Amino acid sequence: MDDPPQVPETPNPSSAQPEASQPETVVEALKASQLKDVLTHYGEALRARRKGIDKLNVYPVPDGDTGTNMSLTVASVVNELKGAASDDMRSISAAISKGAIMGARGNSGAILAQALRGVAESVKEKTALTPSDVADAFERARKGSYESVLKPVEGTILTVLSAAAIAARKSADEGHKLKDQMDHIRAASADALARTPELLPVLKQAGVVDAGGSGFLLFVDAMRYVATGEPIPGITDIEAGEDDSTPTANVASTEHSELSELRYEVMFLLENDLTNINDFREAWGVVGDSIVVVGGDGLWNCHIHTDDIGQAIEIALPFGKPSNIRVTDLMEQAGAVHGDAWSELNELDAAAAAAEAVTNQERVAVAVVGVVNGEGMADLYRDSGVQQLVVGGQSMNPSVAELLAAVEACPSDNVVLLPNNKNIHAAANQVDGLSDKHVVVLPTTSSVQGLATLVSYDASGDLDGVVAAMGEVSAHIVCGEVTQAVRSTTGPTGPIEEGDWLGIGPEGISVVEKSLVSAIQKLLPELIRDDSELLTVIEGEEATPETTQAIRTWVKDNHPEVEVDVHRGGQPLYPYSLGVE
Repeated sequence: MDDPPQVPETPNPSSAQPEASQPETVVEALKASQLKDVLTHYGEALRARRKGIDKLNVYPVPDGDTGTNMSLTVASVVNELKGAASDDMRSISAAISKGAIMGARGNSGAILAQALRGVAESVKEKTALTPSDVADAFERARKGSYESVLKPVEGTILTVLSAAAIAARKSADEGHKLKDQMDHIRAASADALARTPELLPVLKQAGVVDAGGSGFLLFVDAMRYVATGEPIPGITDIEAGEDDSTPTANVASTEHSELSELRYEVMFLLENDLTNINDFREAWGVVGDSIVVVGGDGLWNCHIHTDDIGQAIEIALPFGKPSNIRVTDLMEQAGAVHGDAWSELNELDAAAAAAEAVTNQERVAVAVVGVVNGEGMADLYRDSGVQQLVVGGQSMNPSVAELLAAVEACPSDNVVLLPNNKNIHAAANQVDGLSDKHVVVLPTTSSVQGLATLVSYDASGDLDGVVAAMGEVSAHIVCGEVTQAVRSTTGPTGPIEEGDWLGIGPEGISVVEKSLVSAIQKLLPELIRDDSELLTVIEGEEATPETTQAIRTWVKDNHPEVEVDVHRGGQPLYPYSLGVE
């Protein structure tokens, strides 16, 4: 590459900082309250930076990746710290450890969680952190992070973490004060980030540095800010949409690059006092990669990329009880642009946020829970008689706890669950075993398909009959959708350029066009068959009257026997979702 990858530089000290306690000019040791401030500033910096870190990935569809995962992981920590005593290091440490393990998301988020847990374990008996204590904390974070990964890969967040630990120890051994130590840690971490392309070929080929490492560098920046008053680089510019400290042309995510052909990301909590966690990691290695298992004290947060969701969960059963199962289809992620993910998840009260009550809560023989995204789609489900709604969809996969809360809130002992996305099936299938109610999962793969099944829903019927009738309709629905590529890549149809419109049919991406109308017109012949009767069109946020009319015209000209039924769904990212009966 012609130019070396850029690494964040410290800007003019006038840069604004996130809202939190303003640091003293220089401190000799970090008190408990200041460690809390470090995490608060780190969380705000990640929140501001996450979209810039997310922008590059190996998949062409919009997705939420390293920046979002790290941001949400630290959001969990910040939320847990709200209840911690600010002057008690043990209380602060316990909150950091619990929040990190409970909130860990994605590969980089899970590694970061273990790093933060290492810091917490190292400092919990301290009253204030001297340079020697800081060195111990970074070393504990480094050691725990490497041990959490089945196959550590250099050129990632691990490399930057290791450099920080080495610099922290060297500076402490040389008798430096905290200010000088933090300057040395920052310089070593930035240098390690700049060297990541030399260690990971995929980064060098693209001329970029690692996104996970960039995210961890912000932790160093936050600690340095609290210890010395040195500003966190570029926060003002980032919030204005110009991320100078993490240039998008020079940042890539290795979150999924190691084995990108593995389609699903599976995460869950595992409850058990394992004597040798490596036995579980090794057992998991036969069905996937990007394996990270972090935690302790009877609770482990487990992450894997795999093509076999069921086997990934079944392997865990002899080792403990999985819960809070989350499954993400890496080809269908859309989390990075689903509104403000930080504010959605910062409350982290899954039971309270899971089920959206519907006005009609009269006792029924059979109730329905539907997973939907978009206010218009929610209204359609309500109008069809659904008792409970769970917000979810592409990369917004609800947990088992969220689905269970919705089921328990239903005014019936018999519940049909419509997951409406194949990523959610694994979590949905866990609910029946956790509830005293009779729960049947109808394996719908889209909101359009789920909506069609509700035509046959009879709230007063018997469970078997209702499931059979709804299942009959579901089996005869062919679904598709269109979205826009957020990066250039190569797909099953050939080259895909950023901005291309993608038609996604039953077999995945099958259409690549330069215009939305062309993509829909190429996708429709894959969905409409000779015996088709009805095309249901769900308009998303970006739908226009002109495009909708173009759909009507195409169907009239090519399949006049097919009726077109249009509804406003309001779903983000996917201007049109289509279902053919």
